[in-house]
Amino acid sequence: MTDTANAPLLETEIDIAAPPEAVWAVVTDLRALGGLSDQVVRTHIRGNAPVGRGTRAVNINRRGPLVWPTRSKVVRFEPFSDFAFRIKDNGAIWSYELAPTETGTRVVHRREAPNGTSDVSVFLQRRVLGGVEDFDKEMARGMDVTLGRLKAVVEGR
Repeated sequence: MTDTANAPLLETEIDIAAPPEAVWAVVTDLRALGGLSDQVVRTHIRGNAPVGRGTRAVNINRRGPLVWPTRSKVVRFEPFSDFAFRIKDNGAIWSYELAPTETGTRVVHRREAPNGTSDVSVFLQRRVLGGVEDFDKEMARGMDVTLGRLKAVVEGR
């Protein structure tokens, strides 16, 4: 893994007018969650068990003409409050933290890389995806898109 300076914490949040249980149902449905992303186009869950800690999935990502797979594993699964999965291919952890509010649920979406990201990931970001800093900015914008779509789905718009 590389220096964590290459993968800053990315974080965005949104308030959703629905209880945490309703938001949790969508966030932990990996197939539905992938459909909310502007980069993940499909998610295949490995095995037949319900999603929980240890669930593994393969994601197909797309950015323009580029298509690539990533492998993930659920690393945190605290019902109605904390859901996270680690991308095996680059070390990033994507998470959704849910907290009840007076009007529904606040969702905090994060991308963490406590041990940095893989050298291969940094190389691809620099050489193929427009640079690490620009790619991180794109990821942050994409996180806002994901949360906006999550809000629309959960609130029934």
